[in-house]
Amino acid sequence: MELTNALGAARDGSLAGTDAYAEAVDALLLLLAPMAPHTAEELWARRGRPYSIHQQAWPAFDPALITADMVELPVQVDGKLRDRLVVASGTAPEEIERLALASERVQAYLKGRAPRKVVQIPGRLVNVVTPGE
Repeated sequence: MELTNALGAARDGSLAGTDAYAEAVDALLLLLAPMAPHTAEELWARRGRPYSIHQQAWPAFDPALITADMVELPVQVDGKLRDRLVVASGTAPEEIERLALASERVQAYLKGRAPRKVVQIPGRLVNVVTPGE
């Protein structure tokens, strides 16, 4: 459904009629074929593609294309969301910790105290644990 929605938006945008758009539509039909074989076959034929969609190769996957340049990390203080950091995907944990602790919103909850612990789930989350009262 996400691919279908993205193709609908691309059709209304600047990608309509491009080779990339045509390739994406073909990939969608190939992915649809096992679940809706007759519909996919009909749409494949209407696009002027060779008979039969079920004899075509499955779409190839390139993992290099799905890597993100930037990631958004939620920053929690004692388990509650307080800020978000946008960093490069390969940023070192020490740098992420430094950026999280430098955040004004996090500093407001630390109240000038040093954190007891900073817990990170790489690429997913930063949690700052404050010292007990």
